Amino acid sequence: MKLELSEYLLIFASSLIFVGLLTPLARKVAKALNVVDSPSESHKTHKEAIPYLGGVAIIIGVSIITYTAIAVRGNSSAFALANTLLLPAILLGFIGLVDDIKKLAPLPRFIAQNAVAIAISAILIVTDTLGSPSGNVLVDFFITILWIVGITNSINFFDNVDGGASGTIAISSLFLFLLAFQGGQMFIAALAAVLGGATIGFLLWNRPPARIYMGDAGALFLGLLIATLLIRFNPNPIYLSASFAIPVLIMAIPILDTSVAVISRLRRGISPFQGGQDHLSHRLMRAGLSKRQAILSLWLMSLFFCLVAVAISHSPYTLERALTLIGSSIWLLLLFLFLRTKDSK
Repeated sequence: MKLELSEYLLIFASSLIFVGLLTPLARKVAKALNVVDSPSESHKTHKEAIPYLGGVAIIIGVSIITYTAIAVRGNSSAFALANTLLLPAILLGFIGLVDDIKKLAPLPRFIAQNAVAIAISAILIVTDTLGSPSGNVLVDFFITILWIVGITNSINFFDNVDGGASGTIAISSLFLFLLAFQGGQMFIAALAAVLGGATIGFLLWNRPPARIYMGDAGALFLGLLIATLLIRFNPNPIYLSASFAIPVLIMAIPILDTSVAVISRLRRGISPFQGGQDHLSHRLMRAGLSKRQAILSLWLMSLFFCLVAVAISHSPYTLERALTLIGSSIWLLLLFLFLRTKDSK
């Protein structure tokens, strides 16, 4: 069952409007229940308490728009497929919500992420729906787990500045939609359109100065969902290395942020899970950029790597490896440059 471009635009716009209208309601509920992010820790950059529960608005919006679109089309197979993607993400989102309210220790969250990743990996391998299988079941299984847990945590880490995570996921989702639409992968394109609309709708309230945060509920939900969509996506390249590079490049900046933060903490002898002002946004602001300029820089870097991913997808096979090498080299250069900046104030 094929969707027309107008139908994709409709679900994108519906998601944007729905989440855009639902987010201020979530903000009011968060303020009434005192579910807020108080600037009581040294790594916080905001000055006043900011309401959480933006993630709840995203979860509700993505779920309602997705299932409504499926119901309108009357596609039972799409409903089952949506469940395999959305239900695990909703579960992690609920765990994140508990964390937002009660502050869970890192270990229970990490265990939950791995359990969900194992289940998703098993489903993808059994149903043969991995986008770029290596040909070895065990390798695919462990790579999928590593990818899902890694990206989920990367988005959670990356949500450290107003509009940083929501804007970057919006960019990544829209480029994933473009690639999936051109490749005839209808379901991935549709969910990417819904995800892009939802994150832009939320960004209307999360851009600096942010009036609401997504919290761990939103970060874990979005991280798992975008990770699963990307690993199910089947790129065009001939070479396996280029196929693997495309999803990595689409998520290059959140991965870079996590890499810089974790490496800097390990070399200082502190836990990677400990908060700190050692993320890309903090380093850019210490270099003299304003918060808005730092966020715009992150968005532009994400846009650049997404364009490289599109270029690899559309290039002749003789250029696939060269473009992959160029994109990887630029990423490594950025890693080196950011690690040379001050780790904290």
